Amino acid sequence: MNYSILDFLGLLGSVGLFLYGMKVMSEGLQKAAGDRMRNILSAMTRNRFTGLLTGCAITALIQSSSASTVMVVSFVNAGLMTLAQSMAVIMGANVGTTFTAWIIALFGFKVNISAFVLPLIGLAVVLLLTNKSKAKSIGEFLIGFSFLFMGLDMISSYVPDLQSNPEMFAYLRQYASLGYRSVLIFTLVGLVLTAIIQSSAATFAITLIMCSKGWITFDLACALVLGSNIGTTITPILASLSGNVAAKRASMGHLLFNLLGTIWCIAVFVPFADFNAWLTEAIGQGDPNSLYKYVTNLEATDPDLYNHLFDGSLPAGHDALRQIAMMQMSVSFGLSLFHTTFNLVNVTIMIWLTNMYVKIVEWIVPSKNRDDEEFSLKFISGGLMNASELNIAQAEKEIAVYADRVGRMINMAQQLIHTKEKSEEFDKLYSRVEKYEEISDRMELEIAHYLNRCAEGRLSNEGKLHIAAMLNIISEIESIADSCMGIGKILNRKIQAGVEFNEEIYSNIDSMYVYIKEAMGMMVDQLHDIENVSGKSLIESYNKEREINNYRNTLRSNNVENINEKHYEYQAGIYYMDIIGDLEKTGDYIINVVDTLRDNFKKRAA
Repeated sequence: MNYSILDFLGLLGSVGLFLYGMKVMSEGLQKAAGDRMRNILSAMTRNRFTGLLTGCAITALIQSSSASTVMVVSFVNAGLMTLAQSMAVIMGANVGTTFTAWIIALFGFKVNISAFVLPLIGLAVVLLLTNKSKAKSIGEFLIGFSFLFMGLDMISSYVPDLQSNPEMFAYLRQYASLGYRSVLIFTLVGLVLTAIIQSSAATFAITLIMCSKGWITFDLACALVLGSNIGTTITPILASLSGNVAAKRASMGHLLFNLLGTIWCIAVFVPFADFNAWLTEAIGQGDPNSLYKYVTNLEATDPDLYNHLFDGSLPAGHDALRQIAMMQMSVSFGLSLFHTTFNLVNVTIMIWLTNMYVKIVEWIVPSKNRDDEEFSLKFISGGLMNASELNIAQAEKEIAVYADRVGRMINMAQQLIHTKEKSEEFDKLYSRVEKYEEISDRMELEIAHYLNRCAEGRLSNEGKLHIAAMLNIISEIESIADSCMGIGKILNRKIQAGVEFNEEIYSNIDSMYVYIKEAMGMMVDQLHDIENVSGKSLIESYNKEREINNYRNTLRSNNVENINEKHYEYQAGIYYMDIIGDLEKTGDYIINVVDTLRDNFKKRAA
């Protein structure tokens, strides 16, 4: 039987189903967990050891080290953890990914997949048809879980049968008997294969099936698994391309960790592979090298039985089939043990070198100084949309930066009031306020676009409410920027009218600015810790809003008396009240943000 293009497309489809199953399973878990997932991930910032355990646990849950490291890159990009903390989580993810290997090894051959996949899909469909969001998310998880193992079963059917394709067998044999060079070649093959399909678990599944059928030796299968550890870094690298410098450093740290680990393992590869073979046998799972020896010996001594063994014509219960099944389990156990042992040893060594990794990646990926007034989003970008629920945290951090930038406009507007009119300094400062207002408009649009993209992903109900709240917040912050620009326009009209302010007006405006800046500072602090807004801080904001309104009313009443008593001209009073009114509106926009925080984050409000 020749291996046709249709067979190859079937293999690609099987791998695709396997990967899609992991994706759906991961998204279902994220959606079911919602904010709890983000709270769990926040715990990884404590120290390197809790980070290691968290990375291991999360990867074991979502069944994909690529997905978990993309999340880590996203969190570094969002400023939720430092580069050093992210390295510990990435190291843990490499250990957690071996959990998938054990599932494949223990269930891929021992369990009749068709016996439980279809019932699981049936249960999942029932859950998907319910009205409860969490039940639907669990249904998505079960669908993904079923697709994963269905894909594994189909991979077994579509992987090319080397015995039926002698030209392919001869091609591989040419590189399988080169001694130590074969190890390097198959490590490279594992790297490239994983980089293409973007899943070390899929590479492991293919390797396991090939080795279990006696196509390659156990040590070369170990080399393939070793190469997949480097290949799996391609996903977070791709995800970080449009991220900030911190995100690029995190993905580079992941690559460096796996690359250095592979280098030391290759240096001691033969004794290390032999150790795992011995350990497998010592545990009582048999010698993983025996399968290849048995099959090749069978081909040489009894070609007829060899051919019947792989064309499925042997009767059930045949002695050869029983022996093959026992040795298949030995190989699957041995590969899982190699994968786990390698990552455990690697983490044990590398966890103490975290600070060295940080210095190296900072040298490899240097930071670029950017002008403060250049438009750029600090935390969010178009390339990190793999986990919508988790990307909400990035938007939260970006909104806090947005508020900081608009807060600087309040100081600029106040400074503009005291700057000499018709001077070069006034023109420069006015242009700066104008530039900041344009940046504010663009930031609002970019953040809103990002939030809308998040909303298109798989989100919990709480996540959807948070996105709606954040869209409202950025609209109010943009209105604050408009008010600052409005001050500049009022001053321009005042200059054109030839009106002068006296010291009393300047003093009252400065007093109003004191209230506004205090209110703005409270709001910015709340946005920087948006998920832990306290009841006390909300009360302080409301009290400050009342002070702003009361002071505005006092100034408005005094303005009439001051004009009557000739403290200043009537026209000066008009522009003076326009500025006070604009500042009072700024206070309203600030309290609107506070209202949104109270209404949508009250679960975490004290």
